[in-house]
Amino acid sequence: MPDYLDDLRLAHVLADAADAATTARFKALDLKVETKPDMTPVSEADKAAEELIRGRLQRARPRDAVLGEEYGIEGTGPRRWVIDPIDGTKNYVRGVPVWATLISLMEAGEGGYQPVVGVVSAPALGRRWWAAKGHGAFTGRNLTSATRIHVSRVGELADASFAYSSLSGWEERDRLDGFLDLSRQVWRTRAYGDFWPYMMVAEGSVDICAEPELSLWDMAANAIIVTEAGGTFTGLDGRPGPHSGDAAASNGLLHDELLGYLNPRS
Repeated sequence: MPDYLDDLRLAHVLADAADAATTARFKALDLKVETKPDMTPVSEADKAAEELIRGRLQRARPRDAVLGEEYGIEGTGPRRWVIDPIDGTKNYVRGVPVWATLISLMEAGEGGYQPVVGVVSAPALGRRWWAAKGHGAFTGRNLTSATRIHVSRVGELADASFAYSSLSGWEERDRLDGFLDLSRQVWRTRAYGDFWPYMMVAEGSVDICAEPELSLWDMAANAIIVTEAGGTFTGLDGRPGPHSGDAAASNGLLHDELLGYLNPRS
């Protein structure tokens, strides 16, 4: 089995470059922000970071395909890098430090493309998380200064911490009643949003999290980090991996109950 460690090292180099570019424009008074057709914001920093990563991948991995939020898919083949240059752009443009660059390598297999490397770098928080298939999940400043992370062992919903993004998406998809029922059963709820709750699931400080509408670049890096930390990452339909257009992540012990509450019930 490939060890993917060279790819993981490259992902860290890409994240270092992206961090330098994004932090340089964070809280800039002249930051240019546009509205995309889906009514979500995109800043000049999003575009610059993705262009930077794509340029470096073209030199380092010219045979690999690249899929990014801002510039779509380029190339074909069994290996595909998936990039979200700034996950949490709404936070970024308002000066909230909860945003990150998400970089994942996905490889074709029997079940379609699956993530085998993931790096989530949140420079404004001073945090980075990463994983490679078969090697576990870690957090730290870099590869040589790292701590292995594991999901929690909380086995009862009454003791669980549940993280989410917002209420509106659940209501739009007729899942709000189940969401509210779940929130009443758990010990604690917090709307951290974006990449952060998945990283906290991987670290064991949050036990379950879910979002009702996501794109592949929002999920690929998170998925491999959660699963390598011993957790479970699926769509709300229970399909493993980041392909369902929504996500549920847990320590594994609470996953069936999480899905049971968040799927519409007749």
